[in-house]
Amino acid sequence: MPSIRAAIIGATGYTALELAKLLVRHPRVQITAATSRQEAGLPLAAIHPWLADRCEVQVSNADPRQLAEVADVAFCCLPHGAASATVRELAAAGLRVIDLSADFRLSSPALYQQWYGDHHAWPEKLGHVVYGLPELFAGHLTEARLVANPGCYPTSAILPLAPLLKAGAIAAEGIIVDSKSGVSGAGRSPKLGTLYCEVNESVAAYSVGEHRHQPEMKDVLRRSTGVEANLLFTPHLMPMDRGILSTIYVTPQRATAADVMEIWREAYSHAPFVRVVSHLPATKFVTHTNFCDITVREAGDRLILLSALDNLIKGASGAAIQNLNCMMAWDETLGLM
Repeated sequence: MPSIRAAIIGATGYTALELAKLLVRHPRVQITAATSRQEAGLPLAAIHPWLADRCEVQVSNADPRQLAEVADVAFCCLPHGAASATVRELAAAGLRVIDLSADFRLSSPALYQQWYGDHHAWPEKLGHVVYGLPELFAGHLTEARLVANPGCYPTSAILPLAPLLKAGAIAAEGIIVDSKSGVSGAGRSPKLGTLYCEVNESVAAYSVGEHRHQPEMKDVLRRSTGVEANLLFTPHLMPMDRGILSTIYVTPQRATAADVMEIWREAYSHAPFVRVVSHLPATKFVTHTNFCDITVREAGDRLILLSALDNLIKGASGAAIQNLNCMMAWDETLGLM
């Protein structure tokens, strides 16, 4: 079975580790390069001991032209702001790129400037990059040379909301997304707010009213449904390694919980990683999987949508593999089941 060669750009973080763990088990992919400015010269397995005897790649500080000689696709795991320049160079070198940062998710330079405030190295590309949520945009992925991997929180909100907004089953006004995430969502670099003594035995909201995933949710919902959603998002940090649970409050438009379940089942009948379930989703049911579990409950004149996923898999690296499979016209589940 022919394989392709993959490079991991920015190979030291949690998403890069999860990506490598998935890629070494993928039957049609070989990791041929990994980069890091700080850790160049070390074996990738020295940075991520899980990879011992599984991956022999040495970390380098190779430039995009050198990477293009040894790889066909690049997974860019650099932080937002730093990614756009590298992604542009990788694309110019002829590599297909899946970018796990936020640099290409939004649809306009103005929106990016408003929420990220940083210089963007390829602003004219914004609005012309496929958003890597195969459940909604699979038809655009096969020909894509650059894919913007979704944010973890947005995936947990967009998947339950998009079919309902498109069907007119819920009001576009007054949507509240209340999400809880494990600490790995904050990355591997040490920060005061994610130290053990700060997080353990505590739950805290953060970035209240100003989290950058809120405009991503609204932007992608508009692009996928044509509906302008009035949405308020609040994230919370939980004392656990991984997982996201989102509780979403919406107003039905003559739709019952049974109607919502039927809309979801029809919308995701061919989506192998969205599970429409009758039980209440929990992070422990989706940990280390690429599944997103969704369900609904009625509460007076409101509906409560619930979704759960693993922020490092379906919220990041698993989604990147799913996107690669779609780009290569392979079975969507390859390397993920």
